[in-house]
Amino acid sequence: MSKSSEEEHPQKALGWAARDSSGTLSPFHFSRRENGDDDVTVKIFYCGVCHSDLHTVRNDWGFTRYPVVPGHEIVGVATKVGNNVTKFKASDRVGVGVMVGSCKTCECCQQDLENYCPRVIFTYNSHNPDGTINYGGYSDMIVVDQRYVVRFPDNLPMDAGAPLLCAGITVYSPMKYYGMTDAGKHLGVAGLGGLGHVAVKIAKAFGLKVTVISSSPSKESEAINRLGADSFLVSSDPSKMKSAIGTMDYIIDTVSAVHPLLPLLTLLKVNGKLVTVGLPNKSLELPIFPLVLGRKLIGGSDAGGMKETQEMLDFCAKHNISADIELIRMDNINTAMERLAKSDVRYRFVIDVANSLSQ
Repeated sequence: MSKSSEEEHPQKALGWAARDSSGTLSPFHFSRRENGDDDVTVKIFYCGVCHSDLHTVRNDWGFTRYPVVPGHEIVGVATKVGNNVTKFKASDRVGVGVMVGSCKTCECCQQDLENYCPRVIFTYNSHNPDGTINYGGYSDMIVVDQRYVVRFPDNLPMDAGAPLLCAGITVYSPMKYYGMTDAGKHLGVAGLGGLGHVAVKIAKAFGLKVTVISSSPSKESEAINRLGADSFLVSSDPSKMKSAIGTMDYIIDTVSAVHPLLPLLTLLKVNGKLVTVGLPNKSLELPIFPLVLGRKLIGGSDAGGMKETQEMLDFCAKHNISADIELIRMDNINTAMERLAKSDVRYRFVIDVANSLSQ
């Protein structure tokens, strides 16, 4: 007979889990493995609430395994390190992002692209090598192989820095890979949510001219005055969209709802690049004419490897970039999920795990 989640491993843990597609989270007792020779045990202080947490607890993508403890924007302190661990010591500030394992031998892993490994192990809703289900950061502690732990810079706030471990790397990685970092070039950021607002800050640090493209006119003053965008384009205003045709070198599309790509493609110059990082739950229509006639490119990108995640954190620390957050208690998570579903957050919820999750 298989052991219960509380008895699978030696270390007792407490988190909040969803048990079914209602997505309602409640306290959940489970267990973590012992700290092995290559492991770091992390006491979790803060965990960001990502849009994919919401999709997963509600089974929007169709592959959720219940019970599920979400959370992959984890910041805390190392409490124990294994004998082979050289990069970290107990009491170090550390982070854990979207993955906790990969095969370590394939071409992707050898190129520091562990996030694209065919055998990647995600931080939650995935299986450990021993076959047990793994649980994420809405919990008091986690044990992670040192390769998938990052050093969290001293001058980054732990709470507002937590979302960088998913939102930050998800926009930083494509900007680097697709060559969208040339100072003075014009970047459009479609969608001003958790990903979009971080994209604006990172793009400005690279020296880009940034236009926020949003269907919400009410976000204009915030985009320009608070986040530092150069201009704001209301995507639902045909005359404004028409006047912006052919003005942008790149667009990073962070929208996670179904939306048309044609209006975005028309904003690009010849040789322009549209990179999409949101994950709508239905397919988008791909218009071919503007691609062919303008030699334009549509690409995608999913988070980033561990080396690049560390590079991104160091970059954000150097430029004083963190997320704009609303700090919540663990027992407010269900209300936060309801609000996230309505995009009612500026711009990322972060759970104050250490101060609100008690045995």
